[in-house]
Amino acid sequence: MSSILFACSRCYSRHPFEDLSSGQQLCKDCRGAYPVVKCTYCRSEFQQSSKGSTTTICKKCEQNVKQFGKPTACEFCNIIAAFIGQKCQRCTNSERKYGPPVTCEACKQKCAFDRKDEDKKVDGKVLCWLCTLSFKRALAKTKQTDPVRHSHVKLGSSSKSKEQRKMYDKRPQRVDVTKMDELGPSPSKQARNDSKKEESKSGTSDHVVALTQLREQIANLQRQLAQKDKDIFAKDRQITELKAANFTTETECRNKLKAAQREHDQKVDLLNVKVKQLQKEVAVLSKGVKNKSTLTIVRNEKEQDNSSNEDDSN
Repeated sequence: MSSILFACSRCYSRHPFEDLSSGQQLCKDCRGAYPVVKCTYCRSEFQQSSKGSTTTICKKCEQNVKQFGKPTACEFCNIIAAFIGQKCQRCTNSERKYGPPVTCEACKQKCAFDRKDEDKKVDGKVLCWLCTLSFKRALAKTKQTDPVRHSHVKLGSSSKSKEQRKMYDKRPQRVDVTKMDELGPSPSKQARNDSKKEESKSGTSDHVVALTQLREQIANLQRQLAQKDKDIFAKDRQITELKAANFTTETECRNKLKAAQREHDQKVDLLNVKVKQLQKEVAVLSKGVKNKSTLTIVRNEKEQDNSSNEDDSN
């Protein structure tokens, strides 16, 4: 029977399942067309949308950052992907499905989940997610460099039960030992060495994550500082404009006040001149009235004298 083929999620060409990427189910051609990087937060691999893209955050984490803000370290796996609460979504789902975490047999941290199924264990061991990825990468690397060693590792990891694994380990190994001596370290030792290397890489990646976060914080602070400077500059410009408008208004008011004062003074001067003229006229009229009254008095006295003289003559 021919093996079942699976479609690539980008070009829809069909390939064996092991030839597709674990994250986005991409074939080798599509994986080579655009770079595959690890997410800064959830540490899962994803393919960038363009060759010149510099983003290191997957779309899911990018949406979570927009919705919930920057994540914190998960209390189980220590991956900086806890957007809600103190646990990442991967550990939350695993805890709900498999119960509380147990100690990983590779990194010795309490971040693995026992699935209670021998078929789902990695080489018969309970490993956390990061160590599982490290082991699978080591197997893939062994498959590329040495197919014979990969067949031994695959045979040891695909046994159905512990008894079958014990029976496989108890078989005569005289010929295999010589072959393994020629090939180099044993698969399990190679896997442990690769796991240790991946642990060191994981530690380094944690430092890279922390450094990335610090750089993002610095970039955010610089953007905030630039925005503050822009706001201050805008306010200074607004203050200058208000001062100029106030100076213009004060100048106009001062000029209007001076013009009103000048017009008032002119009107007062005109009124003073009219008052003086009227006073002169009043003085002239008052003199004329006095003269008339004097003449009338004199005339009346003369008439009285004349009348008295006439009386005496009679």
